[in-house]
Amino acid sequence: TAPGTPRTVTRVRPAQAAAAGAGLGGLTGVLGVGGGFLVVPALTGVLGMRMRAAVGTSLLVITVNAPAALALRSGTIGTLDWSVTGPFIGAAVLGAWDGRRLAAKVSADALRRVFAVLLLAVAAFMLLDAAL
Repeated sequence: TAPGTPRTVTRVRPAQAAAAGAGLGGLTGVLGVGGGFLVVPALTGVLGMRMRAAVGTSLLVITVNAPAALALRSGTIGTLDWSVTGPFIGAAVLGAWDGRRLAAKVSADALRRVFAVLLLAVAAFMLLDAAL
């Protein structure tokens, strides 16, 4: 859509949402990644949600999915380096707080573009890392 043009709200069927969720869950289980990295593109691209609604929905999905994934991999908890994990979690929470305030000042189109560039940059980095 053109900048400033409101997007129409797409009616999502529960079966469509369940199929997207199952695919996302499978990728999360295989790759060990998920979160907003995969949830937001699935919600916006596959299900047609608006960016702001997709971000809020992804946070709820992550909140439910993370403890389930942690429970399935509970044997790895003893090997975590808590001197790294603790500060990482704390900084991530503070970063999310600041990011939310910043997102309120940026248009949905700009957020979508920034997210796309970030996603491409991460993909390029992962490709280079795997190739080298």
